[in-house]
Amino acid sequence: MDKKKILAKIKGGLIVSCQALKDEPLHGSSIMAKMALAAKTGGASGIRANGAGDIAAIKKAVDLPVIGIIKKVFKDSDVYITPTLKEIDRLAAAGADIIATDATDRIRPHGVSLGDFYAGVRKKYLGLILMADISTFEEGVAAAAMGFDIVATTLSGYTQYTEGIKLPDFRLLKKLVETLKIPVIAEGGIGEPHELKKAVREINAFAAVVGTAITRPQHITRRFVSCMNERKADR
Repeated sequence: MDKKKILAKIKGGLIVSCQALKDEPLHGSSIMAKMALAAKTGGASGIRANGAGDIAAIKKAVDLPVIGIIKKVFKDSDVYITPTLKEIDRLAAAGADIIATDATDRIRPHGVSLGDFYAGVRKKYLGLILMADISTFEEGVAAAAMGFDIVATTLSGYTQYTEGIKLPDFRLLKKLVETLKIPVIAEGGIGEPHELKKAVREINAFAAVVGTAITRPQHITRRFVSCMNERKADR
């Protein structure tokens, strides 16, 4: 499937993030594949997934475009979303339709700059659809100028210099949508249907990603229990 067809499939839709880390109850590729199938049944237009194994299993279960990432922590960098070319290799081999990577203004593992990383990826994978996970307007503009195909607000509130920003960061989203000529995807902190509607229908984001509010039952349960306990305390 070429770039235009993949982007057309996710345009104006909901991308569901199907991820479970090793210490979470739903961890496992077969479980994430079923989660992706459930998301498709509910009307999702795409899936975001973490890890080559999960992505390969999801690709067998659904025919939706998959945004792939690999989360890997390095001691010498705060960048952990698809931080090096090795992760790009694994995601490409697993069949990810779009690969997302941290495109913040931070040095990557082993002292590599974003520019050098990007050049290395493009040299090896010229036609790869690359999504820039950014945290500020300046980072989004820089990523677009560099040649990224998509910019996403994924890391707003999750970098040291954006800590405390209220999520969803609609202000950043709106500014990017109004400025950039490439697709801008809303991601980060969308927890209610009306927030999704605002991002896509009012601000005109190309698409939006929702994860925790749909696919992480431990967090959903905690939210309900917390609300219930607050009401008890008010009585």
